[in-house]
Amino acid sequence: MIDLYYWPTPNGWKATIMLEECGLEYRSIPVDIGGGDQFKPEFLRISPNNRMPAIVDHDPLGGGEPLSVFESGAILEYLAEKTGKFLPQDTAGKYQALQWVHWQMANLGPMMGNANHFKNYGKNLAGDPKQLEYGTKRFVGEVDRLAGVMDAQLSVNRYLAGAEYTIADIITWPWAMLIGRLLGEEMFEPNAHLKRWVAEIRERPAVEKGFQAHRDWGQRELTEEEEKARRELLFNQDAAKVRKAREEAARATA
Repeated sequence: MIDLYYWPTPNGWKATIMLEECGLEYRSIPVDIGGGDQFKPEFLRISPNNRMPAIVDHDPLGGGEPLSVFESGAILEYLAEKTGKFLPQDTAGKYQALQWVHWQMANLGPMMGNANHFKNYGKNLAGDPKQLEYGTKRFVGEVDRLAGVMDAQLSVNRYLAGAEYTIADIITWPWAMLIGRLLGEEMFEPNAHLKRWVAEIRERPAVEKGFQAHRDWGQRELTEEEEKARRELLFNQDAAKVRKAREEAARATA
């Protein structure tokens, strides 16, 4: 059994989709990132970066004590190794897939997160809208560029890493399928290969099941005060707050 610490966001969907694709038995444990669950001592012991998803495998690869893994890229690599699925065994194929996994982790996810922050959340946080202009242009432009990178790759390959469906597709799809919402659906007009791939991946039953997992958890309508507290929690973290959370976790385990 695998415990999945999860909230229905693009990063969370990476893990649920992979678990569904692999046919692994798992139990979802909610980590309400808007309510501060990511700072609870029991979660910090599993995910010291106070981010979800994270897993605890009670029947780990190689045996032994339960194994915890945080960071979505590491989780997908671990599950691929554990099951022998969605990661080619030959060296060339393996690293063709892994380079796109790391591309997503370093590029598409962070850039889309920043673009969404400046374009949508920032207007509720900044006093002067002009403060948002450069950040919005910078990150929205980078997302547009990355869409072009994917489209070019998919113009000559069925999937991101070639002819085979891999963890590169699983880890990238949850963010890529939201590009139209961020940039406008018209962005798919010059990116027809990306549009084809997004639609094709979603046709996989395990993808849809993972995407829909516990969607209701994140759909409660917040009061204005709750939304303000949520924004403060999500966007105003610093080293001092991290240290405080770690100290509280240490006291809880002492």
